Amino acid sequence: MFVDRVEVKVKAGDGGHGALSFRHEKFKARGGPDGGDGGHGGNVILLASRNQNTLAAFRYKKLLQAKNGQPGSKRRRHGKNGEDLRVDVPVGTQILNRDGEVLADLTEDGQTFVLAEGGLGGFGNAHFTSSTRQAPRIAENGETGDELDAVFELKMIADVGIIGLPNAGKSTLLSVISNAKPDIADYPFTTLVPNLGVVDIDKRNSLLMADIPGLIEGASQGKGLGDDFLRHVERTSTLLHLIDVYNEDIAAAYKTIIKELAEYKVDLSKKPEVVALTKIEGLPDKELQAKLKILRKALPKDTPLLAFSSVSREGLDELLRILVKRVEQARKQAQRRKRPKTIPVIGIRESDDDWRIQKSASGFLVTGKKIERFATRTRFGDQAAEDRLRDILRRQGIVRELQRLGAEAGQIITIGNPSIGDIEF
Repeated sequence: MFVDRVEVKVKAGDGGHGALSFRHEKFKARGGPDGGDGGHGGNVILLASRNQNTLAAFRYKKLLQAKNGQPGSKRRRHGKNGEDLRVDVPVGTQILNRDGEVLADLTEDGQTFVLAEGGLGGFGNAHFTSSTRQAPRIAENGETGDELDAVFELKMIADVGIIGLPNAGKSTLLSVISNAKPDIADYPFTTLVPNLGVVDIDKRNSLLMADIPGLIEGASQGKGLGDDFLRHVERTSTLLHLIDVYNEDIAAAYKTIIKELAEYKVDLSKKPEVVALTKIEGLPDKELQAKLKILRKALPKDTPLLAFSSVSREGLDELLRILVKRVEQARKQAQRRKRPKTIPVIGIRESDDDWRIQKSASGFLVTGKKIERFATRTRFGDQAAEDRLRDILRRQGIVRELQRLGAEAGQIITIGNPSIGDIEF
């Protein structure tokens, strides 16, 4: 089954907790702290693979979860790191968050992307020994791994996208010139999923062609097969627009598809195209020339126009030669667009050390990437752990700012939004 859009939950592994332990060995008094660190949580990693051509594997597998890190233990034993979860997706898969923002675009075979990072393991109390602190009673919690709702969208990457109204002859053409075996019948909407085929032109050139299921008027708003498959047109470098020569109004047929391409969320009507009349076997040449003349008036200037028959193969060689030339031109134009014309200006990014303080109903709210990470690793309710967090707040300059804002002893300081934990000032 062809599936090109799925929603999944993604959860990286949590880090293991550090151990709070002291050596207890015969004849060794005050053996000292020996609590080991927790293991790191596993990452969720996506890998683009040419061996995948659909997202059907995620149709029933809605949760992608990596392994958690194991907690540390006595004798300075480090907890085992959680295994990464590696997930194969088809080349051409875009990953979006719930707000529709693109997180990654996997367009090359073997390309990888860390979708969710595992949490770091917490330090055991052996980590906190120093010349002035011989018996620390502090151990950290492991960090929580990233968690998000993601959308995977497959957009086929093809040199040529074959478009047109239902029954324009798209699948028949692909079956004749390539190794693809699409369903073919004499009724509309025979093709319900995009089909890919490799077309060998000569020893030097080949084209990857995609048969896009038939579009109708209103497709960009969801009619017929809707815009479910228009996304596959986005990545094609050239469009091959087929029109049934026996259509009552061939100019209107052309304009219908162009209108839907233009009204899609990304204007696809400006893509390089080749227009061709199909099913010309047996049609008198005089009638064919008249139809070509009518269609030429509806086309933009310099748009290649020809006619062919998939059954008799008349005009097929010329069609393929024109497509190769058009694809090469489109590739060169794409390369020129990729070259930056100006040096990009890099803005000032917020540092991980930055923090912010806001007054809240219960006291004060402190946020910031680094201080929130320290709070995540703190075992709230443990006096030694909370005292360490207060020392960190002091070293970061947060205590001084709280005093300036009027914080008083006993007021609640909340760290993180949503709250990671509360501590008394």
